[in-house]
Formats: sequence, structure tokens, C-alpha cells
Amino acid sequence: MKSETAEIGIKKSNRKAVVEMLEQLLADEFLMYTKYRNSHWNVEGHDFHTKHVFFEEEYGKLETILDAVAERIRMLGFYSPGTMKRFIELSHLEENGPKQNDSISFMEVLLEDHQTVIAFIRKSISENAEEHKDEGTADFITGILQQHEEMAWMLRASVKKF
Repeated sequence: MKSETAEIGIKKSNRKAVVEMLEQLLADEFLMYTKYRNSHWNVEGHDFHTKHVFFEEEYGKLETILDAVAERIRMLGFYSPGTMKRFIELSHLEENGPKQNDSISFMEVLLEDHQTVIAFIRKSISENAEEHKDEGTADFITGILQQHEEMAWMLRASVKKF
């Protein structure tokens, strides 16, 4: 992890710790983005069109998050990871997919991933603010947390069985 000078009122060691967390988040976001793309490309079934469009909308949201996380790393004075190999090494998520190409199977995998990311972000908020004295990143990831909570809710409502 290379760095550059960023005199922003946070010690370099604290910035480095925050960036390590952000690198993991970036990797999770990229892996999830790829899974949404896979879902968009390969979903089949009676609800193909609506889910094809749904997955496209959701990966668009993740694309925006990806860019913001990578730029936050740069704002803190470090370089963002940018290879699939590095993302897979850093991610909390598995590089997996459903056993079938129906929308419910894709959504169940994605829901599990969102829940993993939500738990990671929730834990990281206080660490960033309290331990690393970076309230800016704590606030930044709180916004991302809220986006993932909404995306997870949409998936949860879609896979609910009556």
C-alpha cells in the first residue's frame, strides 16, 4: 500500500488503518458488483425482464459506491487497489453464484453478501470515528451502510415466501 502526503488532521497510522478497512470494502463492493452483473446477464425465468432490469439498476448503484470508496482512499493519501486478484484477496465475500439461474437463487446469494457487508460496515463505523479519529470516513460509510440496508430490504422482500 503506497501513500502520499495528506495533511488532513489525521495521523498517518490512523489513515493507514482506515484505508485498510476501505480497501476491504472496495473489494466487497467490486465482488458484489460482479455478481450483480452476472445476475443481470444470466437470469432466466418467467420474471426475466423485470429482474434483468432490477439487477441492472442495482449494479448501477454499486458502480457509484465503488467509485466513491476508491476516491475516499485517494483522499486519505493512499492508492486504491485495482486488480481482481487483489479484490479477491481482500474481500469478505465468496466468489460464488447460485446453483440455478432463476431470480430467487441469484437474489439469495446477493442478500447474503449485502448482510455480510452491512455487518462489516456497522462494525467499522465506530472504529473509524473512535479509534482512528476519522469522523469523515465514519460518516461516509454510514451513508454506504444505508444504501446496502435498502438494497438488502429489496432483496429480502423479493425472496420472501408466503
